[in-house]
Amino acid sequence: MKLKLLGNELEKYQHGGSVAVVTDTNVAPLYLKEAEDSLSRAGFAVNSVIVKAGEESKDGMTYLVLLERFAKIPLTRTDSVVALGGGMIGDIAGFAAATYMRGIRVVQVPTSLLAAVDSSVGGKTAINLRNGKNMVGAFHAPAFVLRDTSLLDTLPECVFADGCAEVVKTAAIADARLFDTVKTPEGVRQSLGNVIERCVAIKEAIVAEDAFDTGNRQLLNFGHTIGHAAELLSGFAVSHGQAVAMGMAAVTRISEREGWSEPGTADALTEALENHGFDLSIPYSAKEISAAIRKDKKRKSDELDLVIAERIGKCVLRRIRLDEMEWMMS
Repeated sequence: MKLKLLGNELEKYQHGGSVAVVTDTNVAPLYLKEAEDSLSRAGFAVNSVIVKAGEESKDGMTYLVLLERFAKIPLTRTDSVVALGGGMIGDIAGFAAATYMRGIRVVQVPTSLLAAVDSSVGGKTAINLRNGKNMVGAFHAPAFVLRDTSLLDTLPECVFADGCAEVVKTAAIADARLFDTVKTPEGVRQSLGNVIERCVAIKEAIVAEDAFDTGNRQLLNFGHTIGHAAELLSGFAVSHGQAVAMGMAAVTRISEREGWSEPGTADALTEALENHGFDLSIPYSAKEISAAIRKDKKRKSDELDLVIAERIGKCVLRRIRLDEMEWMMS
């Protein structure tokens, strides 16, 4: 669906009233006017909020700024928030919508590959704390997701690659045939529409069985335990895709060494990730990673459910102790 149809699609859910478009300083010059014009043509009163681009904006201060802006407009319970941007915007705008007046409608318009295939799907919203990523959040499913693949044309190569990490992750979890397609950047680009559609279908099927992340939805965290630790230790200077790539490679090397993965799984995954330009070396010690993992929201007392790739296309959960994790990473 094209961005110019945003207003027409929202009319199916809301008749008149106000819409707050939340975007960032990178996306606003490219796509904000088109989104505003579409909504205005459909009869909505449009108010836009532009936040500084970057993961560092996904914090409590920016979140409160959004709430104050919503109240000043003022948005009512029948109005909507449109999240126009990548994963950071989708997360913080979604969380603001989830909590403003105890929850108002949110629409996700992803402008990055990562957001299109992953963060816009499933209703997870959150902000970061200094001591952890996505530590404050809510489940708040969007009314709809408008995916316009032309919005990805302006992505810098490094940002597109970030999304490819989540694409490779999804394939490694559930679809070996898809993995063969997406193990190179050329494979992703040549089949981009189909790749996005398949990744979304895989995630939606998993979420449908486990909406609140208590069971198999945790499979979608493949690479994220070590990855989130690396992001946190870097002060979010390491991008999410880069961190997840590091995490997937590291945990699969460990699991193959422990006999939990079929031989060759780590090499296949490493090759695919390196094809996408990722440096898979982790610039932190096992002790530092372990300490950061202890701040992870997925931790269960002194244990965690680690996502293991038994083979490409099949992942399982394996509960391990945190001290065992540190020992295996050493």
